[in-house]
Amino acid sequence: MSRTTDVSAPAPYRWRWTALAALLAAEAMNLLDATIVQVAAPVIHTTLGGADTTIPWFSASYTLAFALGLLTGARLGDIHGRKRVFRAGVIAFAVTSLACAFAPTAAVLIALRALQGAAAAAIIPQTFGLIRAMFDGAELSKALGMIGPVMGLSAVAGPALGGVLTHADLLGTSWRAVFLVNLPLAAAVLAAAPRLREDRAPVRPRLDPAGTALAMLGIALLVCPIATGHPGPVAWATSAGGAVVLAVLVAQQRRTARLGKAPLIEPALLRGRVFPAALATSTLFFAVMNGVMITVVLHLELGLHYGPLAAGLTLLPWSTGLAVASWAAGAHLTPRYGTRVMHAGIAVFAAALVTAALAYRAAAPGAYPTAVPFALALAGLGTGLFTPPFFTTALGVVGAQETGSAAGLLNAVQQLGGTLGVALIGGVYLGATGGARTAAEHALVVAAVLLAATAMAAGAMTASRRTRPAEPAREAAGQ
Repeated sequence: MSRTTDVSAPAPYRWRWTALAALLAAEAMNLLDATIVQVAAPVIHTTLGGADTTIPWFSASYTLAFALGLLTGARLGDIHGRKRVFRAGVIAFAVTSLACAFAPTAAVLIALRALQGAAAAAIIPQTFGLIRAMFDGAELSKALGMIGPVMGLSAVAGPALGGVLTHADLLGTSWRAVFLVNLPLAAAVLAAAPRLREDRAPVRPRLDPAGTALAMLGIALLVCPIATGHPGPVAWATSAGGAVVLAVLVAQQRRTARLGKAPLIEPALLRGRVFPAALATSTLFFAVMNGVMITVVLHLELGLHYGPLAAGLTLLPWSTGLAVASWAAGAHLTPRYGTRVMHAGIAVFAAALVTAALAYRAAAPGAYPTAVPFALALAGLGTGLFTPPFFTTALGVVGAQETGSAAGLLNAVQQLGGTLGVALIGGVYLGATGGARTAAEHALVVAAVLLAATAMAAGAMTASRRTRPAEPAREAAGQ
C-alpha cells in the first residue's frame, strides 16, 4: 500500500485521539467476535442442532471469510476512500450481527457468520491507513503502539466474555447475547467515525478480479476439506489442489505486475526468504493458538460437561499471561534481545502444550484438569513473547511503500492460520475415539507437530537477521 494522500482538512488535535479510539474499538469488535463464539459454540449447537462437525464452523466460517476478503477490502479503501469503506463495513457488521442473533438454524448461522466476516474484512484493512492519515512522527508511533495490546487482549478476552454472557442468559438470550453485544460497540464506533479524516491512494488503483478469484478458490479448497472433521484421501487431495491454486496465484500476480497492472498482492513482498517465511510462521503459529483454544473449550464443555462460564474463566490465565508478556516484549525485551524473544515465545508455548498434556493425564476421568489454567497461562506468555518481535522482524524487511500491504497480507494469513487451526485441531478432537481424554491428547499432538513446524519456519525467517530490529520497523508493526 502506497503512502496515502489526505483529501480533507486536518482534524483538530483533540479529535485525532477520539478518531483513534473509534479505530481501536473496531479492531476490538472484530477480534472479540472472532473468538467470543468459541465458548458459546457448544451451547449454540445444543440449541440449533446439527452434527458435531458443525461446531468449529461457527468460528471458522467467520475467520475464513475474513481472511478471503482482507486484501480486497484494502484495495476498496484505496479506491473509494478508507473512511467511507470503514463506515460501510461497520454498518454491515452491525446488521449481520443482529441477524446472527436471530439465526433459526445452524446452517443459516454459519452463512451469516461468513457475511459478518466479510464485513469485518472491509473494516480492518482501513485502520492502518487512517491512523497514518491522522498522525505523524512520535504521535504516529504512539498511536500504532496501542494496536498490539488491544488486538492481543481482545482476541483472548473474547472466550471469557462469551462464557459470561452465555451463562448469564440475559433476558433469556443465552448464546444470542454474544452477537447482540456488537450493536452498542458498532454504535459507538459510528458515533465517533465522523472525526476520521478521509484518506485514499494518490493514484486510484483497479481491482484484480483474476487474482481475487484465485485467492478465494485456493484458500477455500485448502481449508474446507480439512474442516469436515474427518478428512479422507479425497479431502486431502482437494486441499493439495488448493495449494496448487495458490501457487498459480503467485505466478499470476507476478505476471500482472510485469504487465503494469495492479496486482492483488505486491510481488516484491514474496522475493527473498524472510517475508515468505514470516507468512508461513504466522499461519502455523496462529493455527496452533486458535486450535488449542477451541480444543480446551470443546474438552470442558463437550467432554467434561462443564458450562460455558467454566470454559471462559479457564481461559482467563491465557489473557493475563498474554497481556504481561506482550507489554514486556514490546517495551523492553525485543529492543534488547531482538528475534531471540520470538524463539523464546515458541519454546514457552511448547512447554504449555507439555503441561496441558500432563494435566489431562493426571486428572481423574470426568474431573476438571486443575493444572490446565497454569498451562494456559504459559500459552499466554508464549503468545505475548512471540507477537511483538515477529511483526517487528516481518515488517522490518519491507520497504516503506510496502508496509501497509505487508501488514494486510500478514493479517490475512494470520486469520487463515486461525481458521486452519480451529478446523484441523478442533476436528481431530471431535473425530477422535476412545474418550474425552484421548481426544484432547490427540489434539495436543497435532498442535505440537504444527508448533515444531512453526519453529522451523521462524528459524528460516531469522537466519539472516540476528541483529536487533530497526526502530522504524518496530513502529510500523504497531508494537
